[in-house]
Amino acid sequence: MTITAPPATAPTAADMSGGTTIDDWRPEDEEFWENGGKQVAKRNLIWSIFAEHLGFSVWLLWSVSVVFLPAMGFGFTVSQLFILVAIPNLVGALVRIPYTFAVPLFGGRNWTVCSAALLLIPALGYAIVVQNPSTPYGLFLLIAATAGLGGGNFSSSMANINFFYPAKAKGAALGLNAAGGNAGVAFIQFLLPVIVGGAGVFGLVKASESGIALQRIGYLYAVLVTIAAVCAWKFMNNLSMAKAPTRQTFDVVKRRQTWIMAFLYIGTFGSFIGYSAAMPLLIKLNFYVDTDGGAGINAAYFAFLGALVGSVFRPFGGWLADRVGGAKVTIWSFAAMIVGTLAILVSLNALTPNPDKTVAIAESNAAIFPFFLVAFLFVFAATGVGNGSTYRMIPLIWQTKAKQGRTPGTADYDKAVLHATKESSAALGVIGSIGAMGGFAIPLSFGAPWVDNPVEAVKGAFLVFTLFYVACLATTWFVYTRRTFLVARVPSLGHAHI
Repeated sequence: MTITAPPATAPTAADMSGGTTIDDWRPEDEEFWENGGKQVAKRNLIWSIFAEHLGFSVWLLWSVSVVFLPAMGFGFTVSQLFILVAIPNLVGALVRIPYTFAVPLFGGRNWTVCSAALLLIPALGYAIVVQNPSTPYGLFLLIAATAGLGGGNFSSSMANINFFYPAKAKGAALGLNAAGGNAGVAFIQFLLPVIVGGAGVFGLVKASESGIALQRIGYLYAVLVTIAAVCAWKFMNNLSMAKAPTRQTFDVVKRRQTWIMAFLYIGTFGSFIGYSAAMPLLIKLNFYVDTDGGAGINAAYFAFLGALVGSVFRPFGGWLADRVGGAKVTIWSFAAMIVGTLAILVSLNALTPNPDKTVAIAESNAAIFPFFLVAFLFVFAATGVGNGSTYRMIPLIWQTKAKQGRTPGTADYDKAVLHATKESSAALGVIGSIGAMGGFAIPLSFGAPWVDNPVEAVKGAFLVFTLFYVACLATTWFVYTRRTFLVARVPSLGHAHI
């Protein structure tokens, strides 16, 4: 006689309420998902987005702050300002790997609380140093480096949310989670000029007569991250099934696909975060002079638009990838980035050189700004779509590999899929870490210490970026969509519709 094990008891509402550890989590089980699972996942997604949003805001806090520092009496050079923008991106990229591994070690809820609380360090440190123009540049670099902690929140948040959703909904869920975080960049670049007393909102808000008070934004975010930590503790969950030994998590660095996707993610997310960080200074460098009270285009009016467009288009990229395939969407994203970057280069070459900061030349160059802005926003939109599509590809790549040669419904199949989910969550963090290096490289290419002429360096950098996007497009085609060319010698995943 065959004895069949009774079905697993469905978890109660109390078992899955906020602030608990859920021991039974089966998102691929349709009945489980529709009878409570979806609601729990949504609740965790909402608070994950809130915490990650604040993390991105703190991470890019310096990107728009540097525009106001000279007017507050800080005598930093253009190169020093670009480095101040780049340093948080370097630290943010580096901490993404340990932040990813923190989720299986400590639990998604626990780590969200901890990572939100850690943002008190850069927020309060910022509020202190910006009040004193005699603050040494080295101390500014140190405080700016701590802002990189906000960049780590993305990887832990994405790794955590990946566990909550079934494969069919990962693209949209990860896209929303990432977009909500990415929007933190646009929000800080929009909000900061208004809060601190600078001009903003396309000039509708005028500069305060009492001067700039950057410390206000630091204190505001100290309050907000405290709220995020408390809400994560009360409303989010840990998942027992997300636990994994650190050694198993580190296995992803041995996978060829990890490094291929990291290369592509430098092109999409690295461009998004790098351009977001550098855009305020790029506008000021090319279209504004401080002479005679200022002339040309005020960066505070428009700097937030790029990050806003990129953030809005990210969930669209995930949604589109769910329907037509992530690899196809990624290819078209890189094609659009090539066209947009060349358009930016054309607009920059149309500018009249203005080494003497002449008001008349600045005002004449302002006529070209609309073309520059439209081209840049087009690139941002393409990076957003590409960010969504690449992050949809990652879980699917790992699941495709896991399912090969296995029969659905068997214990071996289920075990392989669970292992693939754990590895893909770790891969999201590793890939996100490497991709974020673009956020350091891009501002540095515009204003590194060895750059004598930042205006010409910007033009050369955009040409290099264009060639890099060509390489990314070719790589995506060769590895993920190629179906006939040389497949007998060099296999591809074109058959899997990644």
